[in-house]
Amino acid sequence: MMTNPRTPIFWRDARMPHVELRKVADGREVCYALHTHRHWSIGAITGGESTFLYRSDQYHVTAGTLVLMNPEWPHACNPIDNQPWAYLMLYVDTDWLTRLRFEAGLLPTDDWQHLETAVITDPGQYQDYCAMAECLLDPRRDLLEKQSRVAEYLLDLMQSLAKQPAQGIQRPSGTLAAVADHLDSHCTEEVSLDDLCRLSGYSPGHLVRVFRQTYGLTPHAYLINRRIQHGQTELKRGVSIAEAALNAGFADQAHFQRTFKRVVAATPNQYRQPSVQQQEHAASDK
Repeated sequence: MMTNPRTPIFWRDARMPHVELRKVADGREVCYALHTHRHWSIGAITGGESTFLYRSDQYHVTAGTLVLMNPEWPHACNPIDNQPWAYLMLYVDTDWLTRLRFEAGLLPTDDWQHLETAVITDPGQYQDYCAMAECLLDPRRDLLEKQSRVAEYLLDLMQSLAKQPAQGIQRPSGTLAAVADHLDSHCTEEVSLDDLCRLSGYSPGHLVRVFRQTYGLTPHAYLINRRIQHGQTELKRGVSIAEAALNAGFADQAHFQRTFKRVVAATPNQYRQPSVQQQEHAASDK
């Protein structure tokens, strides 16, 4: 069956819950709003070129480039003048990757440390990444090979990046951390700026400004980002799009779908579709 090259492919395997892969063969219509992930991410530009906005920096990236994103760092990667581009993006559970680094002696404690590197242009590392990604996408490869490829690639990469200084997490002030915690715990509920001002003691304008300076997003954008993350978790659990929208705090399914596509650059239905390998596993379990 032919697949539309503009339709993103999401690979997931319940036996490897610490990784998820996204493949886009033609990303001309793939546009992201500024957003964050709880996990660490690494992507390969496999064709064309795009802009990579990462916190306050902007990079022009082309085929053969790897881009790296720390958890909770705002970013967006978008096409240039509707020119073709393609990519493979791997999302890695932060706790799992922290343990990998710590057990290899690359971290002094089992606490996450940010990686300074944002862009890698080394051909060898790029080719190794693409080989690992294609292994995950290939339904003929067995579980042990996929697990081994991921662990070996990430360990090699972390060892090479360990030669550069790691950055400990800069904790926000107690007040702003309390605001973020409130948004985290109430992301599926209605939250007003008045609520946040009472919590922080800041005026509305000051709160929005300092929160964006610290987290890279306004309180509203931060809340929406968390709601979409909640919706992704719901969709991976197999719930309907309508139920996921409701559980994530959206007033209706249409609003959820529009926002989801703006943040994830895929529709909820595309995101929840199982990969070919997942379909084969489901068939073999019957």
